Amino acid sequence: MSLKRNVLDLRKRKEIVLQGGGEEAIKKQAAMGKLTARERIEAILDKDSFHEYDMFVEHQSKDFDMDKKVLHGDGVIIGTGTIYGEPVCIYAQDFTVAGGSLGLMHARKITKIMDHALKMRVPLIGINDSGGARIQEGVDSLAGYGEIFFRNTQASGVIPQLSVILGPCAGGAVYSPALTDFVFVVDNISKMFITGPEVVKTVLGEVVTMEELGGARVHSEISGNAHFFAHSEYECFEQIKKLLTFIPWSNEAKAKPFPSKPPRPEYKIEKIIPSDPTQPYDVRDVIRTVADDSDFLEVQQEFAKNIVVGFGRIDGETIGFVANQPSVLAGVLDCDSSDKAGRFIRFCDAFNIPIVTFEDMPGYLPGVEQEHMGVIRHGAKVLYAYSEATVPKITVILRKAYGGGYIAMNSRHLKADFMFAWPTAEIAVMGPEGAANIIFKKEIMAAENPDEMRKIKVAEYREKFANPYVAASKGYIDSVIEPEETRKILKHSIEVSSNKSVLTPAKKHGIPPF
Repeated sequence: MSLKRNVLDLRKRKEIVLQGGGEEAIKKQAAMGKLTARERIEAILDKDSFHEYDMFVEHQSKDFDMDKKVLHGDGVIIGTGTIYGEPVCIYAQDFTVAGGSLGLMHARKITKIMDHALKMRVPLIGINDSGGARIQEGVDSLAGYGEIFFRNTQASGVIPQLSVILGPCAGGAVYSPALTDFVFVVDNISKMFITGPEVVKTVLGEVVTMEELGGARVHSEISGNAHFFAHSEYECFEQIKKLLTFIPWSNEAKAKPFPSKPPRPEYKIEKIIPSDPTQPYDVRDVIRTVADDSDFLEVQQEFAKNIVVGFGRIDGETIGFVANQPSVLAGVLDCDSSDKAGRFIRFCDAFNIPIVTFEDMPGYLPGVEQEHMGVIRHGAKVLYAYSEATVPKITVILRKAYGGGYIAMNSRHLKADFMFAWPTAEIAVMGPEGAANIIFKKEIMAAENPDEMRKIKVAEYREKFANPYVAASKGYIDSVIEPEETRKILKHSIEVSSNKSVLTPAKKHGIPPF
């Protein structure tokens, strides 16, 4: 009977903790259009797979009458579970308990599950929904954040770290998501900023709403802090689960292979590229013509749209795609697109994901604004990331590959493993029009019909230099291929380079152009 009483007592204690901040607090959470922390965990993980730890942890604070308050689980839920049968570690801040504020024990729970994830080499999913540091605990709260940031950094490049912003995430709290690999946001629910609207108004006199300052769309479209945007929490959870099918569980493994599927018949590669080299097209359709089942998971879809990055599969193996987008700014590289591409390339390299680059761009974006924003430093991030990467690197030049852009987009000179070009490729220091105006300036100016002479010289330059055969004759291009051959050749190149091994100079680490 003693055991039975103890079991009943345990169940009662669990029932109390499972109520979180209580019925009224849960109703308020629902009124804001938000799920509870436990509902979120259950929606992300496989059914009945969640195992919770530290359920009965309580805060240790005594100041400001805190010794009279009971905060169940100290406002955060941690544990392990599975997604599609594979183990993950997860935590979710519970806004119904003291606004999900972070105190010392709250932080210790999070750091415990972070340590588990790193030790067990499994992905870490963090759900952020918190009012920030618990003021009543003073410097202990700040210490807790510091411990979390340190672990984010230690785990970087070892295990995938996913941050899900499902409520407020302000002040120092935003730096944990910023240190992770992928940030998920939901429209009208996610809020991220260093200083809130009231501080902005007091210091700068600017009136701004929380949504305008740090809403989901702001971080998806303008700041680039978010990688995936969703209209609902459930859509967000599906994005998380889909992403995890593409990436490995740690840097010691490769992504799980899937059965190979041909691209969908509606994507015809020969029909995508316009015959006029000045006409734009959607490079994502090119990716879909080579990806298994034409399935492409784009990352940072709404940010720096002049470059496209994301995951697909070729013959069942996960591939990281990087592609210039001719339909946006002609696919040029600028500050934001360089940051976007460089970061994605480094993720792929850290987690053993081959990189396929589709190139079609006239170079870097010119102008005073870009120069003053530091396009030199930002642009160098792409060069650094490609040069540093040791995974299989394959480039296909579709049309334009001019100047520094040609070098930056995984050229042979940055040690691409395979370089291919379509017959439509134009590889040169600059475009035919600009080059002809410089090289043949005297002839054009002296001609009876300068416009006609300019057309002749442009055609002459294009015939002589703006084609793939000059580069191919020097060995800079391995092969000029027909567009229809692209998937077959990519598949073969990935197979050939599957055991690639690169010896790099001994060093503690490089110094990227941050």
